Amino acid sequence: MQVVRDPAQFPHLQGQAVVTSGTFDGVHLGHQQILRRLQEVAQQSGGPSVVITYWPHPRLVLDAPPSHPNPQDLHLLSTLEERIKRLEDFGIDYLLIIPFTQEFASWTSEEYIQNILIRTVGTSKLVIGYDHRFGKNREGGFDYLSQNADRYGLSVEEIPREDVDAVGVSSTRIRRALESGDILTASRYLGYPYELTGSVVRGRQLGRTIGWPTANVQVEEPLKLIPARGVYAVMATTAAGTHHEAMLNIGVRPTVGGDLAQTIEAHLLDFNGDLYNQQLTVQLVARLRDEQKFDGLDALKAQLKLDAEDARRHLVGG
Repeated sequence: MQVVRDPAQFPHLQGQAVVTSGTFDGVHLGHQQILRRLQEVAQQSGGPSVVITYWPHPRLVLDAPPSHPNPQDLHLLSTLEERIKRLEDFGIDYLLIIPFTQEFASWTSEEYIQNILIRTVGTSKLVIGYDHRFGKNREGGFDYLSQNADRYGLSVEEIPREDVDAVGVSSTRIRRALESGDILTASRYLGYPYELTGSVVRGRQLGRTIGWPTANVQVEEPLKLIPARGVYAVMATTAAGTHHEAMLNIGVRPTVGGDLAQTIEAHLLDFNGDLYNQQLTVQLVARLRDEQKFDGLDALKAQLKLDAEDARRHLVGG
């Protein structure tokens, strides 16, 4: 997949491109319905498949108050790099990432079609979801495109509402599931395990002192949604590409100290090695329990042993 982050650098596809567009946060099952149809149409027509997406997330530009650039209620299911990887795995030929600015947001639907779909990309067919809108104040949509298709020299196909709604998924539902710790529902809607990626940084090394060393994962994207506090069974992937069964704690470690900031700490089962300053990705498979405060370190260690056994049971064949 060729990734282009500047529309001016996009190779014009001479009116052959089969295109879809959207934020695609999470690339969940609903998005995948659209992507599968995009690939089908591209194969039938012999043209390349193109996904147009936007960064930063449009809400950061459209809803941002003057006093704070990041709306506090916006939590992303995927970072931009995670989104790119998911789209690449889907076999997309070209990904155009348009910088979403106030100027771009002010474009009319006519300007968007002429500047991006026609002049920049070279679109022959547009495949969109039933509720897809574009242009200033979301003025453009399927009806507008259909009425003007001949003038633009492109055709448009809308994925029916029943096809998208049949999977019963939305980004909002996935966020709510993760925020409540319902990992199984989130994974079902996503079509894959939810994951967190970050650098392993030095913490207080409290786990090491009780025989349960952990990798303190610092997620670099501040808007990435962190699931509910608790203990999880996860699969961990190191920067070297090795995979390990692990358990993950998201929380403030109430047994070992008060007023601690929330951390994301992974204990890789049957692993000995130095992960500091390396990237670590954890895929959340199951939630084992709530975070708890124990009466002393002996009680905590006993519970961690049980957690490890429970994690292994969930991760068999994972």
